Parts: sequence; C-alpha cells; structure tokens
Amino acid sequence: MADVRRFSRFYTRQVGLLRDGYLESPFSLTETRVLYELANREHAVAADLVRELGLDAGYLSRILAAFKRRGLVEKRASADDARRTELRLTKRGRSVFGTLDRRSRDDIGTQLAALAVPDQVRLVGAMGTVERLLGEPEAPAGGSYVLRAPRAGDYGWVVQRHGALYAEEYGWNEEFEGLVAGIVGKFVEHLDTARERCWIAERDGEDVGCVFAVKQSATVAKLRLLLVEPKARGLGIGKQLVAECVAFSRAAGYKRLRLWTNSVLHAARHLYEEAGFELVAEDRHHSFGKDLVGETWELRL
Repeated sequence: MADVRRFSRFYTRQVGLLRDGYLESPFSLTETRVLYELANREHAVAADLVRELGLDAGYLSRILAAFKRRGLVEKRASADDARRTELRLTKRGRSVFGTLDRRSRDDIGTQLAALAVPDQVRLVGAMGTVERLLGEPEAPAGGSYVLRAPRAGDYGWVVQRHGALYAEEYGWNEEFEGLVAGIVGKFVEHLDTARERCWIAERDGEDVGCVFAVKQSATVAKLRLLLVEPKARGLGIGKQLVAECVAFSRAAGYKRLRLWTNSVLHAARHLYEEAGFELVAEDRHHSFGKDLVGETWELRL
C-alpha cells in the first residue's frame, strides 16, 4: 500500500498535476481530457463522457458551460435522433486543443529523450503493465505482440520462467529447471545461426513467450522449449511461435521437425496437432518428481 501511494505522489509531481494549469495552459487536467475526447470523437454526447471518464454530471456540465463561454464548444442536434444533443469543438476549440496536443507530445518527447533507448522500452512496457493490470480486462483477441530474436537477459528469462511456471502449474521440481538450463546453455554454446533459431514473443515491452529450433541431425530439427505466459494466452502467440519454427526448419532444409513433450501438457499438444505433427512414440518415465508419459511428435517438412 505504501509503495502504491508513494508512486502516486511521484507520478502526480512528474506530470505536473499540482500546477495551476496543465501544460502551462489555463485548463486543468480534467478540462484538457474533456477537450481531448471532444477532439477525437465523431459523435460526442455528455452522458457518454460522464460514464467513460467517471465524472460527476454536474461537474461536466460546468466544464462544458465554461468551454461554451470561451467559444470552444458548440451543441447540435444529432442527425440520427433530433432528441439527442451532440457536442463538438468549434474552429477556435480545435486550435486550442491542437496547441495543447503539441505541448503534450513535446513534454513526453523531452522526458523520453533523457533516457537511453533500452530504458525507454522498459518505461513504456511498465506503463502498459500498469494499464493492463488496473484497467478494464482486455478481450483475448486483438492483443498485439511481436516475435523477435533474443536480447541480453532473455536466455536467463527462458530458464527462470520454465522453472517457475512448470512448478506452479504441474508441480515439477528443480530437475526440470536444470534440464532447461542445460538445453539453453548448449544452444548458446554451439549455435549454428544458419540452421538454429530462438524466438522471443514480446508484448508491451515484456517477454511473454519463446520457442527454439535446434539441429538434431543434418535432416532433423527439434522444436524445443515452447512457452507462453498465462496472461498472454489466447492471443495466438503459441500458434505463431510453432508456425515460425516450422517455416524456419523447412527453409533451412530439414526433412522432419521433431519434438518431445508430456501427455499432461494438453494445450501444447493441441497446438502440435493443429500444426500437423503426429504422435510417433510414447514412454512412461519418472522425472521432475512426477510419474509422466513422454511423447515424441514429428512433422514431415
């Protein structure tokens, strides 16, 4: 609780909320936000602004009355429903908003320019995390992400997240994390850049998934260490990671793509089946503190 309050005080100072006018203007932050909504809505209605901005209806009415006195806002009957009154900025209102918008962009640009590029990425990613955790739940579809090559620290993340996530979801012990560390270490030490690849899925500046294509022989590649964070599931990331691995292996000249998994990993098995892999072998084993059924799957390329 204290950390949240401290951050709130810091951010209030950082964006200038304690000043008399936001961005050295005669408008408060709330008034500026209302101007923003009016400038970016084709059909603005007071009731919608009250609901979506969480404002008191009387407070918004006073803001709009002040805007009207300044010649910034005008009202008109809706073309679809004459009983419905819509709001829009006047020519003067659009000019005033344009000045505020430029100042806002310049202010943000100045703050970001003081940071190194990696720190800018971290900052924007952290902001996305705050928005995602405290905002309205997102619809599973439509989430944006990128697949990229690993950067410094990503291989350590792969090992750590495999160990933590499989312990949480399947109760596997530290043996599994050790296995993953060995796979990653061998991959980095003996990397054949023409025939091996790692992809990291990134969303809002945060690592949320990975997969590896590893050479087993001249004609066979292995798909290894597929992982998608729980909060990023349902966005198609796992399917895309598998597809990238398949496409790369085919382009690299392999004849088959093989993988080893366990029967309890139902979501992963579904992805493999969907991509055209076939189950070719099973073996019972005791590993990672559990009795498991290992499975070998193959895809002819």
